[in-house]
Amino acid sequence: MRNTILIALVSLVIFGCKKDSFSTTPSLKYKSVNINQLFPGAVIKFKLSFTDAEGDLDSIYIEKVNPRCAKSRTVERFYLSDAIVKLNSKNDELLVSYGYRVDGYPLIGEPKCDFNDTCYFRFALLDKGKHKSDTVKSETIVIIKQ
Repeated sequence: MRNTILIALVSLVIFGCKKDSFSTTPSLKYKSVNINQLFPGAVIKFKLSFTDAEGDLDSIYIEKVNPRCAKSRTVERFYLSDAIVKLNSKNDELLVSYGYRVDGYPLIGEPKCDFNDTCYFRFALLDKGKHKSDTVKSETIVIIKQ
């Protein structure tokens, strides 16, 4: 009986102290967006979360896709610096913000066709070891043409 209790306690200590195990390849998850209709003068904020075993993120790819208007498609790569994310962090959240005619924010691609942009955004991370995360996709966003 004593041995059974002792073995159970030792097992709890050993298995309870398991460290976080992250993959060498970054993992990216889409969490939310603050608005689904974007009017001029507004800011859209996408919330993402990531994990990376080395914490050596390099850049984020962002693609705006409008299936009805190929001219409105944009692909951008932003390098991540200490000001944006702690590069030694193995898991954290990223906030990607765009302004629609708003100073101080990267400008979102405005509608290039004669109608509102009904689009979605795709995101992927690249680390310094050139490992690429899976691509995650936002819900549908409508950018109002004005």
